[in-house]
Amino acid sequence: MARTRNGILPASDLLLHHLFNGVKRFGELRRMLHPISPKTLTDRLRLLEERGIVTRTIYSEVPLHVEYQLTERGRRLEPVFIAMGVWLQSEDSGQKNELVSKSLSS
Repeated sequence: MARTRNGILPASDLLLHHLFNGVKRFGELRRMLHPISPKTLTDRLRLLEERGIVTRTIYSEVPLHVEYQLTERGRRLEPVFIAMGVWLQSEDSGQKNELVSKSLSS
């Protein structure tokens, strides 16, 4: 399993994005991240839990269900994701402007 220096999987960004919107059940996350396998999702969630980014709450009701939410530490990542989104949008629009300029000058 590939990990970054801080031990968080690079592909966990989409998982975190969904958790920024509030508490999610395992099944909800699985549907949102389709076609992720249950094992892969479980591994990612466990790693995020070990790092103190996500908490897991087990409800022993019938049917049993598990909910995940961001910890305070996890919430502090949200501005980073917002900044990356702004950067990506500016880069995308910059590339589009370059392509338009090149096609007009041809």
